[in-house]
Amino acid sequence: MTPRFDAIGMVVSDMAASITFYRRLGFGFAEGAEMEPHVEAALPGGLRLMLDTEEVVRSFDPEWRPASAGDGRIGIALLCQSPAEVDSVYQDMVGAGYQGPRKPWDAVWGQRYAGLLDPDGNGVDLFAPLPGAGQ
Repeated sequence: MTPRFDAIGMVVSDMAASITFYRRLGFGFAEGAEMEPHVEAALPGGLRLMLDTEEVVRSFDPEWRPASAGDGRIGIALLCQSPAEVDSVYQDMVGAGYQGPRKPWDAVWGQRYAGLLDPDGNGVDLFAPLPGAGQ
């Protein structure tokens, strides 16, 4: 048997804040998920994004401590349909009060790129191929 990639798991300090952030980006968490200690959203290709509260993780790992900024927090990247969508989604999220430390720019590798932070400081990149970039 060969293990297969099935899910991305993230520990969150505030489930409601994280659900609100990821729903705004289009993730389909069930109604009432804000009140649950563990939630999952289906992703394209059959993968899942799983969120667990810090309390859940401490229930089976009492020594667990949240990582500090720069200690290898997880980052995810979201493919947008166009460079204009990168700009639009970025502006929507920043306009809603979320941190956007990397404003949209045209990266040398042929993509429009921008960076957001979720409520726990995890990186969420937005990207789309630039026209004529050969991707």
